[in-house]
Amino acid sequence: MEETRRRTLHGRRRGKKLRAGQQSLLDTLLPRLELALPAEPTVTPDNDVAESAAKIDLARAFGGTLPPDGVWLEVGFGAGEHLVWQAEHHPGVGLIGCEPFINGVAKCLAHIERTGVANVRLFTDDARFVMAALPPRSLSRVFVLFPDPWPKTRHHKRRFVQRGNLDVLAGLMVPGAELRLATDDPSYLTWMVEHACTHPAFEWLAERPADWRGRPEDWPGTRYEKKMLAGHKPVFLRLRRRSAGVHHI
Repeated sequence: MEETRRRTLHGRRRGKKLRAGQQSLLDTLLPRLELALPAEPTVTPDNDVAESAAKIDLARAFGGTLPPDGVWLEVGFGAGEHLVWQAEHHPGVGLIGCEPFINGVAKCLAHIERTGVANVRLFTDDARFVMAALPPRSLSRVFVLFPDPWPKTRHHKRRFVQRGNLDVLAGLMVPGAELRLATDDPSYLTWMVEHACTHPAFEWLAERPADWRGRPEDWPGTRYEKKMLAGHKPVFLRLRRRSAGVHHI
């Protein structure tokens, strides 16, 4: 489907011209790591993504067997530093990274080539297409780190953290799975608290302000954060998928 015919949750697809080495990685390494969808995604008249009847075979996607420590999803991995760090430190986990910005994908491929990690699969379009095709209860962790805040009120409908997307993630996550959110935008923080932290399927794990103002040890920083968030105060929200039948009171 042409990108101009549907509302997207991301901005531009390309930045400055890629270097020869980056283009080479897109041509040679990406095809080996790219996650294929079992069917063409369907976008509804309301610009939502319809659930796919055909589901991704995760065992096949990761070389023939399911990763022993589960599958994690990162929505919008940027340059891939966090994604590849997690892959290095959790070799038994299969990581799916979604990122439509091709320049970021190229940088991620360079990190993968440098580290030699073999447990990452990439999808270079809207993460909702992957979410629509994943099997139920197939994810044990999800990351949505510094998504586009879409600050103008008329664009808030484009924010990824929406009730509909959270409902889909809740169905994809096993009980006890962790959802990690991060933002440096004060208005998006309020939005995340209102939409995610009060969602009946998730339990916010913070017990005191330090729990969301400080970075967990297994949550590495990136060059983007150092460069773009200088002087800003990012927040780190951790939520747990509740057991089925347990409702927030």
